[in-house]
Amino acid sequence: MDLTRSTPLHLRPWRTGDFGAVLEALASPDMDRQFPSGETAEARAEQWLGWATGLIARPAGFAFAVCADDDEPLANLAATAIDRHDVGWVSYWTTCRARGLGIAADALAALVPWLHDEAGVWRLELGHRLNNPASGRIAERAGFLREGVERAKLKYEGRRYDTARWARLADDPRPKARRTVEL
Repeated sequence: MDLTRSTPLHLRPWRTGDFGAVLEALASPDMDRQFPSGETAEARAEQWLGWATGLIARPAGFAFAVCADDDEPLANLAATAIDRHDVGWVSYWTTCRARGLGIAADALAALVPWLHDEAGVWRLELGHRLNNPASGRIAERAGFLREGVERAKLKYEGRRYDTARWARLADDPRPKARRTVEL
C-alpha cells in the first residue's frame, strides 16, 4: 500500500497477530530503545506485544495500533501509567515506511480528545531526547506545549541525554488531525 499525507487511518487495540509488524518496527536500529531488552528480536517483540495487548483500561493505560486500510500497524500510540491525579504518560513510534508522513501526529491529534473526554485523563505528558526533534514536532502538532528540558535524564550505553518535556491539559485547545482518523 502506498502511503501519503492524506491516507485515512484508524486506531485499534494491538493483537497477538501483529507480531510481524512489531518485529519489523524493532528491526530499525533507532527503535532499539523503544522495546524491552532480550536475547532475540523475536523475544523482544513478543514481550512488547504482550505488554501492548494488555493495555486496555486504566490505570495501566491504553495502547493502539495505527493502521491504514490494509489494517497493518504503521505506528503505536500509548497512554500509560495513568495515576490517581488523572495524569498519564504518552509514547509513540512509527515504522520506517510511515515516517515523515505525519501519521503519528495526526493519529495522536485524533486520540487526544478521546483520552481527555472518554478515558478521563486530565493531563497528558511526554518526553523525548533532544537529539530527536521529529518527536517534538509530533507533540506540538498534537497540541502539546513544551514545558522545559530535563537535563541528563536518560542514560543509554553509558551516555546521558537531555530530554524535552511536553504536556497538554484537557482544557487546552483541541488539535485537529490533517486527515481522517477513526478511533
